[in-house]
Amino acid sequence: MEGQEGQQEPHLALAVKLFLLNHRDVDDIEKVRLRDEVLDAVKADDMASLYESLVANSVAEMDAALLASMRTKIEEEIKKLDDKIADAEENLGESEVREAHLAKSLYFIKIGDKEKALEQLKLTEGKTVAVGQKMDLVFYTLQLGFFHMDFDLISRSIDKAKKLFEEGGDWERKNRLKVYEGLYCMSTRNFKKAASLFLDSISTFTTYELFSYETFIFYTVLTSVISLDRVSLKQKVVDAPEILAVIGKVPYLSDFLNSLYGCQYKSFFSAFSGLTEQIKLDRYLQPHFRYYMREVRTVVYSQFLESYKSVTMEAMATAFGVTVDFIDQELSRFIAAGKLHCKIDKVAGVLETNRPDARNAFYQSTIKQGDFLLNRIQKLSRVIDL
Repeated sequence: MEGQEGQQEPHLALAVKLFLLNHRDVDDIEKVRLRDEVLDAVKADDMASLYESLVANSVAEMDAALLASMRTKIEEEIKKLDDKIADAEENLGESEVREAHLAKSLYFIKIGDKEKALEQLKLTEGKTVAVGQKMDLVFYTLQLGFFHMDFDLISRSIDKAKKLFEEGGDWERKNRLKVYEGLYCMSTRNFKKAASLFLDSISTFTTYELFSYETFIFYTVLTSVISLDRVSLKQKVVDAPEILAVIGKVPYLSDFLNSLYGCQYKSFFSAFSGLTEQIKLDRYLQPHFRYYMREVRTVVYSQFLESYKSVTMEAMATAFGVTVDFIDQELSRFIAAGKLHCKIDKVAGVLETNRPDARNAFYQSTIKQGDFLLNRIQKLSRVIDL
């Protein structure tokens, strides 16, 4: 995937192909093509450990000569890099020493050796003074984390980057970090924070090493739809010029967004069914596919019912272009889960909304918390008396 002004980092592109290669919804012919592309990338970069993993998972057949050749090349390249480091330490300045260590770090990333790459990045950091260069090392670590989907490493790296920014740092790197953090939040099902971070980065996006701008807009719209209220969605997404310029390039996305905001529910369901395949085949969204499907339907059903005190199920089914039985089954599940505030009169075939009273709910919550606090104080006083 190529961005408008840059190209996706090769290993992250490889990670997408590996994900699709193991996806059950990808057809066999496509998997043959993906397998060839993955093996070509593995051979080109001498990724011996990944090759062994592919063999273990029956994706590739063991070629002992190829594996031995890879390991020989790796040993030779590491020796060259070590010689450059030794030469820089003896004859050159601190900047050259750092560059030599960085070259070795990038080589370990290239061959897919995660542990050695992290170890070497740490060594390189010890030779680095400038905050900007330290941030670049964090970005390399984050890319490594996303390749392996190591969320603990990603979380620690984001915290580290934020601490570095307290010492200084330029706006370009700060804006890039927002996209990395947004992707992390989306990948860990924190869609609300992801939407906020993505929307902050729309006009300053330069993170083409992660994904293209079209993919970024795809993620921004999907996370915003289930996170923002109608007014915010209109201001920040529907009318955003940066989104309007690109949204037509992503199949079904424009209809998905505009039909939801325009209350064209039949068109919305049609566009949503078209988008589901893209969501299912997305490396970062696929683990949350079922959850996201539920959340979107909750948003759209709530929006429809917001306009009515009561409405016939037949009218709702017609608006969505589905059968009455389907609406009955759908709403029953959402009502039982506490996602929708309404009740079904099956005899009359009517839906009656019973929106919660926010002020009364707040009052009851305050009373409950007050009782809990008084009980804790009484227990504490008895302990003190003893």
